[in-house]
Amino acid sequence: MTKRAYKYRFYPTPEQEQLLARTFGCVRFVYNAVLRYRTDAFQQRQEKIGFTAANAELSRMKKAEDTAFLSEVSSVPLQQCLRHQQTAFKNFFEGRFRYPAFKSKRHRQSAEFTRSAFTYRDGKLFLAKCKAPLAIRWSRDLPSEPTTVTVSKDSAGRYFVSCLCEFDPEALPVTPKMVGIDLGLKDLFVTSDGHRIGNLRHAAKYATRLAKAQRRLSKKKLGSKNRAKARQKVARLHAKISDCRMDRLHKLSRQIVNENQVICVESLKVKNMLRNRSLAKSISDAGWGEFVRQVEYKATWADRQVSAIDPWYPSSKRCSACGYVMPEMPLQIRAWTCPECAAEHNRDVNAAVNIKAAGLAVLALGENVSGMELVSESGSR
Repeated sequence: MTKRAYKYRFYPTPEQEQLLARTFGCVRFVYNAVLRYRTDAFQQRQEKIGFTAANAELSRMKKAEDTAFLSEVSSVPLQQCLRHQQTAFKNFFEGRFRYPAFKSKRHRQSAEFTRSAFTYRDGKLFLAKCKAPLAIRWSRDLPSEPTTVTVSKDSAGRYFVSCLCEFDPEALPVTPKMVGIDLGLKDLFVTSDGHRIGNLRHAAKYATRLAKAQRRLSKKKLGSKNRAKARQKVARLHAKISDCRMDRLHKLSRQIVNENQVICVESLKVKNMLRNRSLAKSISDAGWGEFVRQVEYKATWADRQVSAIDPWYPSSKRCSACGYVMPEMPLQIRAWTCPECAAEHNRDVNAAVNIKAAGLAVLALGENVSGMELVSESGSR
């Protein structure tokens, strides 16, 4: 059995909206208060506060007069936020993420409910301290009863519920097709078969409307209702851009997984590439990291194979016909002729063919391509 989250949009009643607002506020308050408590304890007394002590601090806060409002909402989301905070500290101490940050009321709000804090029966979901079921727009049926339910509100004011369920993934029929994928900016990606998938540049499409909305926001008085309305308009545009990008990436990743048994990609360091100020906006708009992530987990469910090659493998500079590696290959060169065998190459298609060959070599030999004699020198793509 595999766990999978099913996300739906719902429309709360005024009473549910007030309850959720209090729940989000209490979750945010507890997270920030305990984070400050743990930070001060270490900085002032060199004392490390674990989950047990943090949970005891939550119990003390609920009994105190000035924070008695914490008892007005379900206790489960408050305890769950401390578990998430403990995971954040673990990731920090193991060097995977930065130090946990304080939560803001202007960003996405969420609350997690376990089985003791919600009821699911006859296709209806009831949250703790909520008499009426959530008005969820069920786009698909749940495969099983949820084990965890996460209710969230994004910056655009939309409400979503994510149900974590167990399901049995179905393997797709075996196909002999294999593909190499070269990610880019002009085209979102080019396959080793020569197919080009254009980059729709969703952020650029809405850039004019977004700039206009942001200018109007900057002129509103701080703390006014008009500023809150203007902020909502900006948030809705950002949500529109994100939704369009995610919809396209989901469709393309599903198509790639359905059609190919082996998928070869580059293991790009997208966070490092975003340091390039000239290309950071375009790279973020393309969504390379999200696309590869979707391909990987969908391939796992479908019993497909994904082979990631070394990011420094010279896929663009290497001739896919004879293996000659060009000393230099500036980005403005989109087509070139191999000086060794006179083969003519399109830069992107040639890179995709090399990525496919290197990915298959990784699967066959179980090694990283950069450590093999297949590559005599390392260079930029």
